[in-house]
Amino acid sequence: MYQRGILYGDANIREVAAAGLGELISITSNKFLAGPFIIKLTGPLLRVVGDRNPSAVKIAIVQTLGLILTKGGLSLRAFVPQFQTTFVKALSDPSRQVRVEAIKALALLMPLSTRLDPLIKELVSGSLGRGATTSIEIGGVVAVQTATLDALACVLNNGGRKAKLPDSIPSALSAGKELLFHEDEGIREGAAKAIGAACNVMGKDVATEVIEEVILNNAASDMNDIKHAKACTGRYVFSSSCGKEIDPDISNQVVKLIVGLMDDQSNRVKEAACVAVGAVLGSSQDPSSDIKTIQPAILKNMKTSEDIEVHKSIAKGLSICVSLNKDIFDGDQGSAIIGASLKLAMSGTQKVQFAFNEFLWLAMNIEAGESSQKLEKYYSVANFENARTMKTLATKVLSRIKGVEVDI
Repeated sequence: MYQRGILYGDANIREVAAAGLGELISITSNKFLAGPFIIKLTGPLLRVVGDRNPSAVKIAIVQTLGLILTKGGLSLRAFVPQFQTTFVKALSDPSRQVRVEAIKALALLMPLSTRLDPLIKELVSGSLGRGATTSIEIGGVVAVQTATLDALACVLNNGGRKAKLPDSIPSALSAGKELLFHEDEGIREGAAKAIGAACNVMGKDVATEVIEEVILNNAASDMNDIKHAKACTGRYVFSSSCGKEIDPDISNQVVKLIVGLMDDQSNRVKEAACVAVGAVLGSSQDPSSDIKTIQPAILKNMKTSEDIEVHKSIAKGLSICVSLNKDIFDGDQGSAIIGASLKLAMSGTQKVQFAFNEFLWLAMNIEAGESSQKLEKYYSVANFENARTMKTLATKVLSRIKGVEVDI
């Protein structure tokens, strides 16, 4: 019934049918979807996910294709070229949500994909704007470039080590560097993601070169676009697998730079630095020492008088930090930051509350429930008021959070 709706229905029926098929797949055990059955489901979806469909239909179909990839596994290997073409084409869709779903789907495709080099080449070309058609408006070209850079970073992080041609990953790194100081903020952040992903594959030496060339070079520049690009690059390079291998002397220089940017006059620069500081601190080889250096800047930006977006950025940075080093805020060394986070988690601004609830869920390992040792450690070092607040928050709010996704 769902297949017929997808193949022959109007736009509304196609959307509902694709979503219904996705729901059916999500609640069906993998063993009942294996082999010919999952293949039979895939064909109609790949045939109809085209430009003639409204964005809502394409979103539903791409999401369902992602579910099929999750459930189908190796039985879908023959469909990899069609999946790849579909998702890459969706990166140019006018709808932002279609582009976002296509990036997620490309990540799910990586375990099955064996020929990464042509895909990387296509994404590099698209990120540089060479794949954009003249019919797309300037704003659309920028949006497509941003999505393609995000997709490139996603492909490198999830399957970059499968690349066989020697120039594939370096070409992605070069594209990231070329676009890093672009006038558009989204492109700058996408370029930083691609650079970080390339460093993740190429290793410590390349990451060190990038830090020296991009972040530490012209450190005194007062152009906001450049400072924003440096902060974004620091975030993604230090979040990579080689972040903890960077020479401490170089890391200390980056710490000094990022701390300075956390006090910048531009909120855009300050927000990027507040996120980046979490990656730098989380990858530190000497966290106790670095917390002492960085903590005053973090606490300054956690004052209740600070801008909401800055608060959200600090929470995001702290979540990245604890994702990279689960024990970094244990005991006395983390009590001041945890205490300030508690205050903001109980603040009157809902967006800020949500952001710090997620950080505290991670930092206190609430997933472990009432037996969380991190909660007990915090109770032993916190003052009476903070310990009582944490118990209330953990019981009534944090325990209800099912999970937290951190964009590292």
